[in-house]
Amino acid sequence: MCGITGFLFSPGQALVEVAETRLGDMMTAIAHRGPDSQGHWVDAGSGVALGHLRLAIVDLSPAGHQPMPSASGRFEVVFNGEIYNHHKLRRELEEAGHAPVWRGTSDTEVMMAGFEVWGVEETLARLEGMFAIALWDRETRTLKLVRDRLGEKPLYYGWQGKGRDAVFLFGSELKALQAHPAFDARIRRDAIVAMLRHGHVPEDLVIYEGLRKLRPGEIAEISLEAPEPKRKLYWDGGAIAAAPRGPAPSDEDAIERLNSLLLDAVSQEMMSDVPLGAFLSGGIDSSVVVGLMQHLSKKPVHTFSIGFHEARYNEAQYAKEVADHLGTHHTELYVSDTDLRDVIPRLPHMYDEPFADSSQIPTFLVAEMAREHVTVALSGDGGDELFCGYDRYVHGQKMMDKLRGLPGPLRSLGGAAIRAIPETWLNKVMEPIRATPQGKEPNGQRLHRLANYAMSTSTEELHQKMVSVWRFPEDAVLGGSSPPSILADHLPPRGNLSDMERMMQLDMLAYLPDDILCKVDRATMAVALESRAPLLDHRVAEFIWALPERFKYRDGKSKWLLRQVLYKYVPAALIERPKMGFEVPIGLWLRGGLRDWAQALLDPDRLRREGYLDEAVITRLWSQHLVGSHNWGAQLWNVLMFQAWLETYGDVTPA
Repeated sequence: MCGITGFLFSPGQALVEVAETRLGDMMTAIAHRGPDSQGHWVDAGSGVALGHLRLAIVDLSPAGHQPMPSASGRFEVVFNGEIYNHHKLRRELEEAGHAPVWRGTSDTEVMMAGFEVWGVEETLARLEGMFAIALWDRETRTLKLVRDRLGEKPLYYGWQGKGRDAVFLFGSELKALQAHPAFDARIRRDAIVAMLRHGHVPEDLVIYEGLRKLRPGEIAEISLEAPEPKRKLYWDGGAIAAAPRGPAPSDEDAIERLNSLLLDAVSQEMMSDVPLGAFLSGGIDSSVVVGLMQHLSKKPVHTFSIGFHEARYNEAQYAKEVADHLGTHHTELYVSDTDLRDVIPRLPHMYDEPFADSSQIPTFLVAEMAREHVTVALSGDGGDELFCGYDRYVHGQKMMDKLRGLPGPLRSLGGAAIRAIPETWLNKVMEPIRATPQGKEPNGQRLHRLANYAMSTSTEELHQKMVSVWRFPEDAVLGGSSPPSILADHLPPRGNLSDMERMMQLDMLAYLPDDILCKVDRATMAVALESRAPLLDHRVAEFIWALPERFKYRDGKSKWLLRQVLYKYVPAALIERPKMGFEVPIGLWLRGGLRDWAQALLDPDRLRREGYLDEAVITRLWSQHLVGSHNWGAQLWNVLMFQAWLETYGDVTPA
């Protein structure tokens, strides 16, 4: 696990010393990603500079140092991630007589040998791992940028500057690009709209004009002669999910096949020359990963959990029960509201793009705790999106079943009628019947939200509403409009997917990489901890998508097939309970300990001066939240994370 960065520039534009200085500044900006060593390579004659920050995990010797040339010298690479099957690929090269004289045992060297023997795309098809790659080809004078299939590792890129001063920048985090003098910090208003809607800047958008994120499974090729990046998918998750299915296996065969795949994935991802452990929440996903790890390990696996003193948020006791059953070496950290709130000032710099999933806070704390003991931690990320773990999948399918039985005009009329009733009036009428739980949305607000769902005309429209924090974020952004989205405008093929599976497919392509994996990458790399997710092995994803829905949801239970594998290692009695997750009581905090902080960021004069957000809209939500007529905690948190990010990154020019 590392950080990579670099740039293309007009040959002769800068002396080698100048290019090295600029590259050094970019590397320093993301030094936290690779504290063990760093390296750079500049070819001023070709106009390319590559930088690498190393967190040494495999082959700790200098033989694993990057940038690394291929054996023939044709390729130069900087690479962030791990190739878990590199031992197998090494043997394939050796048995075929195509292996170079090995310099060491690193996965990078094997990957480079594959590029020379099999070609880039054929090698990518063989790789099992997580990665972001920048590969310079001396022969064609082109730069290839590559991201792993499910999007575990990030890569930002884009042209900045004009004319002969234009440079093509790339890096693991935006901080690296910002450190180059050509960087032009112009904020995209449509990216703000998207961020308010989802809590993150989605898909290939970046908060700044002129920059992009590489999408999962994507490869982009750039050269000074052909500056517009040529982008294509070498692995298309949407098409794989929608592909026609063959005959379904028996339950027993499916269980054994998944168990075998996960054993292999976990075994590969336990590859490490440094201390290794796992995050354990006590839920299905992390428990199956830890159960498999302990089955494969001859000594207790080191596991880590975070606990809360508030019982309704706390899963630590369940994690401890699982750890005790498996016999792991378990460490837990109980945190208070104060501990959680103390992380907030660090978030804007940690994420360097506005990001507002509040579970980023406990995720960072558990990563920080784990880093005191290990350098690598396995997680259960991906289980919800691949195995039908979110309640919205079940609720959405049931709602669509009901809506299809009603004429469209009747749905629209009924939804509009409910939304025409003031929420405050609905609160008064409904409160004696259904009391609002502490910290949750009042009844009127909830009914308006459900009425909005009921007006949906398709699964895709309903899903977008269910994953949207703001219903109409355009209203809050001055001059803002919603950008095109994979959730609404360039939808992937659906095939014969059920409503439930369609929502899973969309989450795998959008919510998983843009929220969950972004959150984990930044939180772990902020403390130089490598996180690995065995459930996101692409072989697992391809297998589960080839199975009918009944293997994901059956008898009123989600993750049916994954549960059957888990029960081989952990008794059902330790797992069967309602899903909790890393929930943080943002709404309550904003009325309490965070009120002064929020008030300063939401000051109307400040909003008018900055010129991005409509102070009337924001002030109305803030006032309603404080008096308790509404719970706008999630919506305001998105606004506050944008405001805190804006404050951190200074005076930037609106686009």
